[in-house]
Amino acid sequence: MVTTMNPAPRRATYEDLLKVPDILIAEIIDGELITSPRPASPHARVSSALVQDLNPFDRRPGGPGGPGGWWILFESELHLGADILVPDLAGWRRERMPILQNVPYFEQAPNWVCEVVSPSTGRLDRVRKMPVYAREQVAHVWLVDPLQHTLEVYHLERQHWVLLRTHGDVESARAEPFAAIEIDLSRWWLEEAP
Repeated sequence: MVTTMNPAPRRATYEDLLKVPDILIAEIIDGELITSPRPASPHARVSSALVQDLNPFDRRPGGPGGPGGWWILFESELHLGADILVPDLAGWRRERMPILQNVPYFEQAPNWVCEVVSPSTGRLDRVRKMPVYAREQVAHVWLVDPLQHTLEVYHLERQHWVLLRTHGDVESARAEPFAAIEIDLSRWWLEEAP
């Protein structure tokens, strides 16, 4: 009797990712091409409000209007080893990346990422993407759930994520690495219908 072994599955390539329609977000994790739909309104609201709230950091250090010192980008493509991830928001300290280059993707891991989780992406963000961020020494990860009205703040310690705090609903928060300002979380959520 002759037995045949199944060949190893073909690993996805960047060319495969480029063929994905623009209406989807495409990532490659552990050689697997993963696509997700564009965000719905609760997700989009959180992302928009977050960019506004973190604006004081997205400036030159010591400049007017805030503490500065960061580049904060929306849906930037990260090439981290063989993995290609697209976090909802990513931030680099300007001391590590003094100039924001005109490039289609970044190979330098950010200092902070924010994933806005949804029922279709929550498991992917927690189980597949967070280990890649840990491997690449991303210091902080925020997971925001717009349906549960929560912000989970994680800090990396010796390759392991430590949950520093979970903020919820309408409270104000000071969250690492942006604890210099207080953020009003109630602005992030869709208003309830009367």
